Amino acid sequence: MRESVSAVFTTPEQIFFIKRQNYLSVFPGYYATPGGKVDATDSEEVLSHKLWPVHMKPQILHALIREVKEELNYDLLAGIESGEVIAIDDIGIAITPEFNPYRFKNYYVKITMRAPKEFNLDKNEVEFGEWNTPAKFMQRYYEGLVLAVPPAVTLLKTFEKNPQHNTPIEMTLPHDPDTEVPMIESIYGVRQFLPLSHTFPPANRTNSFIIGDDNAVKYLIDPSPRDEEELEKFVKSISKIGFDKILITHHHPDHYEFSRDIALQFKVPMEMSEFTYTIIGKEYFRDVEVKLLKEGDVITKSLGHEVRIYEVPGHDEGQLALAPDNMSWFLVGDLIQTIGTVVIGGPEGDMQKYFDSLNRVIKLNPKNVIPSHGIIIGGTNKLVETLKHRQEREEQIIELLGMGRNIQQILEVIYVGLKPELLPYALKTIEAHITKIHNQNKLI
Repeated sequence: MRESVSAVFTTPEQIFFIKRQNYLSVFPGYYATPGGKVDATDSEEVLSHKLWPVHMKPQILHALIREVKEELNYDLLAGIESGEVIAIDDIGIAITPEFNPYRFKNYYVKITMRAPKEFNLDKNEVEFGEWNTPAKFMQRYYEGLVLAVPPAVTLLKTFEKNPQHNTPIEMTLPHDPDTEVPMIESIYGVRQFLPLSHTFPPANRTNSFIIGDDNAVKYLIDPSPRDEEELEKFVKSISKIGFDKILITHHHPDHYEFSRDIALQFKVPMEMSEFTYTIIGKEYFRDVEVKLLKEGDVITKSLGHEVRIYEVPGHDEGQLALAPDNMSWFLVGDLIQTIGTVVIGGPEGDMQKYFDSLNRVIKLNPKNVIPSHGIIIGGTNKLVETLKHRQEREEQIIELLGMGRNIQQILEVIYVGLKPELLPYALKTIEAHITKIHNQNKLI
């Protein structure tokens, strides 16, 4: 596991947070404290100034100095010598949970300044930075305007209670892995559960969500634990929040496995598209009340904003997405993934509709995008990149078809080194591209 370090700059009343650029590969669009990875080249020389925590490894502290210089263009050593920095404290360690593909042991170091410092930010990594009170940052979080990992929220809550807190903070995700599934709330009001599921590798979990205000209908979205043991853990976790209805985004099993059992246990109805209901079959839903959803249906409210249904076919003909009217987030199902790639193909897939659905969400420009596999991401950059990649793949296939290559030969050219078990899915995607190419008469 890699090590990393975060600089928690504070004054007696304020704290400094940055917003990471939406195009970054790790935690894009997240509010965070500055920092980064510890490198093998970071010095192990002991730092002599009395402010440095003596129990911390020198390599961690040298990484802190380097990262602050790179991200903020601030010389921490000079700040100590000049008296701008008046205290440096170890305030805890957060280890990224096992469900996240980007795992780090992160050291949080509080750096207390005499007054707020105007930093010169690295715009390649940082969209903006801001000094503010912890209470005002938390107010924005509760308004759904801040995307943040759980340790960052814990930091803000801690400093909201005591801006001068300077001892280690417990930042471990509060769940028992033996009896519960993880739950995080990176966007307030969007509770994200992460049960193990029978999904497409390299992903091994399908995100399930509970959305809806306390005075509105609460929806459990895509419950799909992989077995009865995981079902028991999942039920314990979702019971802490409660819900009124179950919504299935589309018919692939990793989005609804055990959903009927959960509906019967909690005595709640289920909702989905007509296509999803037809493909799964009415026998699966016996003894369960079912309602069919369509484009534009308003299903609940999130932080006071109406949440409505969007039809986003392509990966699956009946796939539904949902978003509040203020576009603070857009739950896109399998339109994209942040772990692995989306398969387009088979009778339910359509490459042209997939292009259209991507374009539609990009134009709606939600503040954050929520996939069914992987972490929530800021902005639409991942959607834009996905569409661009598919367009480039299409041009490559057109060229190969023009050279007289058959589908097997195309597979061998554009999916070199792909694991054998994934080849059938790659073939489906190539077939979907070829169908789109022929339908649009793109071959010369």
